[in-house]
Amino acid sequence: MKTTIIMFIVVLPIMIAIFSGIVYLFVLLCRALKKYIGSKEAREEKNSVKKALGDVLKEHRIRCKMTQEFVAERLGVSRQAVSKWESGASDPSMSNLIALAKLYDVAVEDILSQVKDGSKEDNT
Repeated sequence: MKTTIIMFIVVLPIMIAIFSGIVYLFVLLCRALKKYIGSKEAREEKNSVKKALGDVLKEHRIRCKMTQEFVAERLGVSRQAVSKWESGASDPSMSNLIALAKLYDVAVEDILSQVKDGSKEDNT
């Protein structure tokens, strides 16, 4: 009988601590999911900006009558990297963006202003 009481006194706080930990983790998970779901607009806006940058880069490459392979070779990157930049899957580093601007014979500011405004060269 004493052993049962002692076990009950020792085991009960451990079980309560484990249960409390599980409940706390569940609450944190719910908060994280709620925050992620609420950030949908920000994620969509970020994707549209990336796509706009890719569109601008692709337009300049086509205007200069260059292939992705040629651009990649001149910048010392892979063709897949150029493809990712143009599709919006990733953004070029600042040094690569500067190199692209030089290659396309435009100012970096011109590229970035087209992305910011969302305007295209053909529409002006």
